[in-house]
Amino acid sequence: MFQKTDFWIGLAVGAVVGIFGYRFMQEREQQMAAMQSMTPAGQIPLAELQRQKEELEDMIAAQEAAQAE
Repeated sequence: MFQKTDFWIGLAVGAVVGIFGYRFMQEREQQMAAMQSMTPAGQIPLAELQRQKEELEDMIAAQEAAQAE
């Protein structure tokens, strides 16, 4: 069993994939924790709300201009 090259290749590939998968999951957990700490209780920052408001006002103005024509 240990003399077959397929076994060793599979073991090496599995170990490498496992290491990268573990590191990816750790980074993902850190990103999620950082995002949750930035916006407590689902509150959206005021700057983001103002940006969305301006975008909506622009869309409304564009539709009104299209209907006026």
